[in-house]
Amino acid sequence: MIDGQPLACFQPFIDTATGLIAGVEALGRLRQPDGSLQSVGPLFVDSRQSPSLLRRLDRQLREHALQRLHEAPTDWFLSLNISPRWISRLRPGQTLPSLKQLQRFGVPAERIVFEITELGGASQRLADVVARYREAGARIAIDDFGAGYSQLDRVLALQPDILKLDMRLFQAAARGGPSGEVVKALAQMAEKTGCWIIAEGVETEAELDFALECGARYVQGYLFAAPQQEFFASNAFVERFARLRDRYVQRKLAERAQWMTLRRQLNQLMSRLRGWAECEAPVSELLSPDDCPWLLRVYQCDRHGTQITPNLQWRDGAWEEDASFRGHNWSWRPYFYQLLAEGWEERRLTLSSTYRDATTNQYCLTAGQFIDNGRRLLLLDIDAACLQMDHG
Repeated sequence: MIDGQPLACFQPFIDTATGLIAGVEALGRLRQPDGSLQSVGPLFVDSRQSPSLLRRLDRQLREHALQRLHEAPTDWFLSLNISPRWISRLRPGQTLPSLKQLQRFGVPAERIVFEITELGGASQRLADVVARYREAGARIAIDDFGAGYSQLDRVLALQPDILKLDMRLFQAAARGGPSGEVVKALAQMAEKTGCWIIAEGVETEAELDFALECGARYVQGYLFAAPQQEFFASNAFVERFARLRDRYVQRKLAERAQWMTLRRQLNQLMSRLRGWAECEAPVSELLSPDDCPWLLRVYQCDRHGTQITPNLQWRDGAWEEDASFRGHNWSWRPYFYQLLAEGWEERRLTLSSTYRDATTNQYCLTAGQFIDNGRRLLLLDIDAACLQMDHG
């Protein structure tokens, strides 16, 4: 038996463009005899619970949320969680219970986002039900995007309007490391398919910064508000969000200033190296890079991307040659065709984005400039970790 009185609580979505609340997600709670509230989440993952009882609880919670929606501003949307497990039990052609609920409470479907959970267990009927939701005017969100086995082909086939980044993956990514690149790639993919991104589980300033860096349209989490029974005023977080956003912008400006300093240092270093390289002087005449601790290696390629010199690395106070990469062609790497496209036209130093080097597994940047009247490229690999910059 389900212990407690079911009710819906609401957690706001903050619009990153305005700081205003744009909508709320309905989250199920059970009121205990002592007045405390407990999440229903554990019940829905408990295999001992009766599916019919859980389905009834799910509909009760949805009804309570819809019943309360008239108390919220009319321009807010309401996000309702829908499990494919319930969809699989529908009879062919059956009127969708959730749409009947909207009609009963006089809620326009345009104000509703149906948030599909547990996509990995979706039934064949899901695509048809999603199409019927959309036909009624509702929007579709995919929850926990990027987690577990959320197959990209099934996600894209549903043509969702919104993707909610998986909270655990997002929070791990905000702390740094390889998962950050994964989440940014997922966000870029979402943007290219016309989806809005929601970052949920935003609990710290660092997580908000990462959400903004990923281009999130909405953020949701305890940094602003826990789920609660009452609705906030639309502008409840505008001032706080503006302060946090301004701090983020100031940090990005500081990073940009660091980039500009690096560019000046690279131009000076490149100028010194260019004279040495064009004269084809011996390595013994190459100056030490003691003032550039971030320099990993120096090498040259022909204009087609084939390495024509050994790698030169500064180690223990001397230049060390490594000829193992001579003859390798790097033209396929993103940084290289960027150099070819921009550097040759403008005859200037070009600096790549940060990338993970496949041979050393380091985060690197590559600076390059054409020399020898465009016949050769002088290239410098830079250790991104030494620069203390974000990998992006």
